[in-house]
Amino acid sequence: MAGTDKVQEEIIEEFSAFDEWLDRYEVLIGLGNELPAIAPAHRDEQHLIEGCQSRVWVDARLEEGKVYYSADSDAIITKGIIALLIRVLNGRTPQQVLDTDLYFIDRIGLRENLSPTRANGLAAMIKQMRLYALAFAAGGKE
Repeated sequence: MAGTDKVQEEIIEEFSAFDEWLDRYEVLIGLGNELPAIAPAHRDEQHLIEGCQSRVWVDARLEEGKVYYSADSDAIITKGIIALLIRVLNGRTPQQVLDTDLYFIDRIGLRENLSPTRANGLAAMIKQMRLYALAFAAGGKE
C-alpha cells in the first residue's frame, strides 16, 4: 500500500502549508479546476452519486487490472474533493482501492471543516468509488 500512503502523505504536506481553511478551500478549487472532464455520456443519472448536496458524477473503468476514475461536479469545492480521492485511488488494483484507509481526509482536517450535508456527500463519493472496485474485484466488466 506504499503507493496510496505516499500520495496521501504528499496531500497532507501540501495542505499543511496553509493554516487557514479559506486558503485550503482555494487549493481544493484549484484541484477541481484541473480535474479532467468526465465524458459527456457519463454526466447522466446512472453515474450521479446519491446522497450529495451537489450533483456529482463518477465513472470507473478497469484497464489491465487497475481502476481508473473520472468525475465531475457542479460545485467547485466538491469537485476538488473528488479530485483528491481520484489522486489517491486512481491506477490501483480493485483490492488496493478496497483496502486503502483514506486517512488524509482527517489529517488535513477536511471532514471537520465540511457541512454535515457535504460530509455525507464525501462518504457517498467514497462508497461509490469502492463499489466500482468491488464490482471489478468480483469479475465485473473490464
